[in-house]
Amino acid sequence: MKSIKISLEMAQRVKEFVNVTQDYPFEILLKSGRYVVDAKSILGIFSLDLSKPIVVEAYSDDCDDLMERLKKFEA
Repeated sequence: MKSIKISLEMAQRVKEFVNVTQDYPFEILLKSGRYVVDAKSILGIFSLDLSKPIVVEAYSDDCDDLMERLKKFEA
């Protein structure tokens, strides 16, 4: 598992983020406080408090490409 802190303060960034995560077959979760949602679910993401940084957790040993693509969302 690898994790990164990101910021998704605008709706357009949420859409871009979901488009990136849907390219990967492994589980990717977003954690904000005590809430955890599927990173591939746009509705789940909008249920979080997007005014604060969110932690992305990718559950794969081969997720370096994903982490590189998520750097543009880093908080």
